Amino acid sequence: MERYGFVGIIIHKELTSGVEVQKILSEYSHIILGRMGIPSVEDGSISVITLIVKTSTDELGALTGKLGKLNGVNVKSGLCKL
Repeated sequence: MERYGFVGIIIHKELTSGVEVQKILSEYSHIILGRMGIPSVEDGSISVITLIVKTSTDELGALTGKLGKLNGVNVKSGLCKL
């Protein structure tokens, strides 16, 4: 069952995981309804990406699992209850 939800991604800039994050997001573009990114927060040490998604719990887990394995990337997500 597909549900609406969000994914919050924080990328630590001193590490080079940004390209890998983009590859993973492209792979899962079919579940992404909207995306907003802040390229550098305050001193430029982190970037923030938020996603609005429509997906199953399994597919959301696959996406966040791949992102969470990347060095210097923190991920949080949630799905609404219907």
